[in-house]
Amino acid sequence: MSNITVFTAREIITMNPSQPEAHAIAVRDGRILAVGSLEDAAAWGDYQLNTQFADQVIMPGLVEGHSHVMQGTLWHFPYLGYFDRTGPDGKLWSGLASIDAVVDALCVFEQQMTNPNEPLFAWGFDPIYFGGTRMVLEHLDRVSSTRPIMILHSNGHLANTNRVLLERAGIDKDTQVEGILKDSHGKPTGELQEFAALYFGYAIAGDAYHLASEAPSSLWNFAYSAQLAGVTTATDLYNEVSDATLTTFQQVSSESNFPIRLVSALTGTGIDPQQGIEKLHKLTPLSQENLKFGIVKLFADGSIQGLTGRLRWPGYYNGAENGIWVTAPEQLEEQILAYHQAGFQLHIHTNGDEAIQVALDALEKTLQLHPRPNHRHTLQHCQMPDRAQLKRMATLGLCANMFSNHLYYWGDVHYQQTMGPDRSCRMDPVASAIREGVAVAIHSDAPVTPIGPLFTAWCAVNRQTASGRILGSSECISVAQALHAITLGAAYTLHMDQDIGSIEVGKWADFTVLADNPLTTDPSKLKDIPILNTVLGGKVTQTKDL
Repeated sequence: MSNITVFTAREIITMNPSQPEAHAIAVRDGRILAVGSLEDAAAWGDYQLNTQFADQVIMPGLVEGHSHVMQGTLWHFPYLGYFDRTGPDGKLWSGLASIDAVVDALCVFEQQMTNPNEPLFAWGFDPIYFGGTRMVLEHLDRVSSTRPIMILHSNGHLANTNRVLLERAGIDKDTQVEGILKDSHGKPTGELQEFAALYFGYAIAGDAYHLASEAPSSLWNFAYSAQLAGVTTATDLYNEVSDATLTTFQQVSSESNFPIRLVSALTGTGIDPQQGIEKLHKLTPLSQENLKFGIVKLFADGSIQGLTGRLRWPGYYNGAENGIWVTAPEQLEEQILAYHQAGFQLHIHTNGDEAIQVALDALEKTLQLHPRPNHRHTLQHCQMPDRAQLKRMATLGLCANMFSNHLYYWGDVHYQQTMGPDRSCRMDPVASAIREGVAVAIHSDAPVTPIGPLFTAWCAVNRQTASGRILGSSECISVAQALHAITLGAAYTLHMDQDIGSIEVGKWADFTVLADNPLTTDPSKLKDIPILNTVLGGKVTQTKDL
């Protein structure tokens, strides 16, 4: 029996500018052997012909360059978001349009719990949609006055707690920790902002949100969610990689039916850089075809819609105080220098323009001291860069992975509350980044928004908010540019463009199968193109009925 398989399709989008279209692909040993006509593919000798996609469209496997295994983890807990959301089991969770609706839903969940001492966790809460009203202790005290409650916001940077948790954590008006929100009388409201404050909540309730990532079921949930969205390579862009997590990642990713390639980034937050470097030196050699280590995730600021992003003058449109430095600028500079010197690639969370500026200053200083070609350090989210910052990024050889989904989910909020009409129109400026020569990817940040690169591409092409407003038409990009950003562009930011991102000889045979050609579909319908299947290493993945 031949070890060559030839796939045919109605159309094949290669993302290879020297051969943009084809009708057949030959695959051997999991890699692409030939691309072109059926005659071209058959020229290598005996082959098995696979015609199951003959009437469909094949393109390179989609690459999600900023997501988290928590996409599979959080569905162990109730969802409290503003928008409707479908879980990996197919259950539709209806959006909640007020704090009272959130509290009512929590009361139902709490009444179903059998262990009176078990903390109640939930996620997806987003108070910025509720007209400036914030959740306070009294809201969650209505749910329970005996068990700790911790509600993670959709951005993952904030949480709300009840009085029981605060009292057990020893948080009161005298607690002086940045991020513990207090009212006009100096009393804690129950809102915890960013890592230092969140630590108090996790210390009492337990870090169930992250610990659940050690469970194989969480990784499978994440992988299936990615597969159904047409993704063949996905990142877990923040993980402490405990021994238990490492074991799970190694075992699950080596299963023959595991449907994606997983790229895991070690978090550099909360650990000494030398400890992180030592851990990366141990992890990187453990990389295999479906599991890759070797990058580090750092944090500058927080979340713009959570009002913890760091902004330059004139600050927040609604007059909110400037955000929080997740990592102090001088400490961030030390981290960047250490990891860069050690030869690792940096992915740095920067939302606001002040955070971007601080990261650029540190990176420029580091690169002047220790030049390194092709480093591809990447600013993640990178939502508010101006043209001067983009020019500087291009000069320094930096990449940007922009959060285009933000335009739909929070575009109206940014227009009305956080940025104002003018600055909101240049949020996630993919077109400007391309014009200035910055290597660009776009992402979902799942579970902050649902994983789905075609939807992300639709956001970057159309820049339409949930209300239908077009947020900065001059920053709209073409469908071809958007497809590049979710294939080769994302692969480039992961140092994987030699293996994935396009259909070229020698690369892994990773494909996404679509019902229609996105290049000839109405751009407004891009997100609606049915995703029919994926192929990983030449093997058609087995879809799971979720």
